[in-house]
Amino acid sequence: MKSQKETETRRTAHGRWYDDACGTAFAMELVGERWALLIVRELMLGPRRFSDLRASLPGLSAKVLTERLAGLEASGVLSRRLLPPPARAQVYELTAWGYAAEPIMQEMGRWAAQSRAHDPTLPLSPVSLMLSLRTMADYARVGSIAGRIGFVVGEDSFLAEPQERALPIRRGDVQEAGAVFRAPSAAVIAGGIYAGVPWETLEAEAGLVIEGDRNLALRFAGLFALPPPLD
Repeated sequence: MKSQKETETRRTAHGRWYDDACGTAFAMELVGERWALLIVRELMLGPRRFSDLRASLPGLSAKVLTERLAGLEASGVLSRRLLPPPARAQVYELTAWGYAAEPIMQEMGRWAAQSRAHDPTLPLSPVSLMLSLRTMADYARVGSIAGRIGFVVGEDSFLAEPQERALPIRRGDVQEAGAVFRAPSAAVIAGGIYAGVPWETLEAEAGLVIEGDRNLALRFAGLFALPPPLD
């Protein structure tokens, strides 16, 4: 039987709320507070500075972000480190255990997308768009794409490298890409991929630019679809 001191230490470590041994309950204790899981999402493609996280989650106050980062660090989901000179900036990054949450987030995304209330035209962050591609890809066809695909969304750049039944996506120089989608916001690209907005309309009215091999770009975009809604 655990002592009162041990119990209180355990509660402080991960904000225990439910007193339930179920793994789902424990997961909610770790990332169930408002904004916590979205912070984890924003770190899935690599370390970010505090200011980067604020920019990606504009509805999140600095105070709450500070609190959530501290809680996630105490729980072992993320850690802090100082970049070497000349950057000398502090960044937050997921631990190996934190990165292991991606499949959970993917399943949650697939499940939520089956709601008729889901609106794919709402704003989303660049990282959220990239993770959605890894979630909604038709992996039986991903290997048919021969070439790298670049994405430039605002100041963020990503490189997708389709492989047989795999879709690695990393931050990187899009000069290596055979085709590049450039847009002022992630929602513009998501509108073409998920909402069926014609690419020509997005190019004419929303600031989208498709560079390089257009056929490659559109074939890649055709790999993704939201699941049908369930009642």
